[in-house]
Amino acid sequence: MSDFLPSGIQLGYLVAASLFIVGLKQLGSPATARQGNVLAAIGMFIAIAGTLLEKQVVSYELITVGIIIGSILGTIMAKTVAMTDMPQMVGLLNGFGGAASALVAVGEFWRYLSIPQSPTPDATITILLGVLIGGITFTGSLVAFAKLQELLPGAPISFPLQQPFNALLAIALLVGSGYMLFHPEDVPVFLALVAISNILGIMFVLPIGGGDMPVVVSLLNSYSGIAASVAGFILMNNMLIIAGALVGASGIILTQIMCKAMNRSISSVLFGAFGGGGGGATAGAVAGGAIDKTVRSINLEESAMMLGYARSVVIIPGYGMAVAQAQHAVRELADGLEKMGVDVKYAIHPVAGRMPGHMNVLLAEANVPYPQLYDMDDINPQFDETDVALVIGANDVVNPAARHDKASPIYGMPILDVDKAKHTIVIKRGMSAGFSGVDNELFYKDKTMMLFGSAKDVVAKLVAEVKQL
Repeated sequence: MSDFLPSGIQLGYLVAASLFIVGLKQLGSPATARQGNVLAAIGMFIAIAGTLLEKQVVSYELITVGIIIGSILGTIMAKTVAMTDMPQMVGLLNGFGGAASALVAVGEFWRYLSIPQSPTPDATITILLGVLIGGITFTGSLVAFAKLQELLPGAPISFPLQQPFNALLAIALLVGSGYMLFHPEDVPVFLALVAISNILGIMFVLPIGGGDMPVVVSLLNSYSGIAASVAGFILMNNMLIIAGALVGASGIILTQIMCKAMNRSISSVLFGAFGGGGGGATAGAVAGGAIDKTVRSINLEESAMMLGYARSVVIIPGYGMAVAQAQHAVRELADGLEKMGVDVKYAIHPVAGRMPGHMNVLLAEANVPYPQLYDMDDINPQFDETDVALVIGANDVVNPAARHDKASPIYGMPILDVDKAKHTIVIKRGMSAGFSGVDNELFYKDKTMMLFGSAKDVVAKLVAEVKQL
């Protein structure tokens, strides 16, 4: 039995890794995402159970206490966190993953101090990588959480000589790491490297604006996976290496998808300070004042008639819908329109909201049928034949300035071609700018009508009006 146990554990790891891969594949589609999440959870359970059978485990009592506390906290978070706060929770969990990996590296360093043996250069490099990546992920995720939670301003935060300061930190980190290779037991230098890593995480996210939060969240998710993989090398645990590599690779791929959806490079995201949110100047004004800033409003009765007697309606959800928690009312409106024979679709932009897949998650919570969800490439050719485009809280992702205004910060970003629909109704609280800090040309188009108010209240009243048609 003792000879079989290590082989059985590795076999369990193989099964868990397979479930992770299949789960990731299924997470790529809203229709299979829930099943993929369940498979990945089963894989994680198998991986944890296998790890607990390892002979290196010293104190099952402490581990049991940790599992109980973690399970209670996780359950409370899952039950109480609103879907609109999901980006913040994802960011926070990324930070916890980075912190756990950094603590593993610190613990390994202290273990070497307790035995009469210095770590090898390979072990030292692994420990330093764990501290660096884990520390950056931890504090960077905390700053991202604070921005998303509006504890910090969503606009880029910078100060004079910020880049030289960051460069000095990076140089100090490299010099200190090189020193540790020859003096691996120097505690003050090691603690200084831990501090520098955490400071770098803060400096990494502070100058990034709210418009880039979907990219930042996915990038930090990748970092947390890489940190976990490094922790796997420290602990010589194959499962942790594989799981971390999968998370790291999928996070990088998702980051690239987000950057492509915004037509921006990762360097411009990290250093471009996009999403100042303060300018408020219209894209047309920047281009030379060619836009007639006349706003055409519409009332609830007229909106209901336009929607109810249309042949096709495309709903474009945005962050405003998430803030108002209007997804259930939107689903009820769509159901009412379908009963009247209206063809209803949803247009989902990759970076709508504050995390990748934010709109998909909200609409899935409201049980919107998956076949009605269309991504940008599939829905854009259909706008020419759409009678009414209903924009609910979306802003930059439907701004036509992205096509022609080279002075606009969103120039070149692929957008939903809402302005090509025959009529457009925009539900919005006011005329405030989006994350990019510029007004939306769409709001001043001849075919656009503004319906002002909270998305949840307005859509609920629209439902009542549609029922009376």
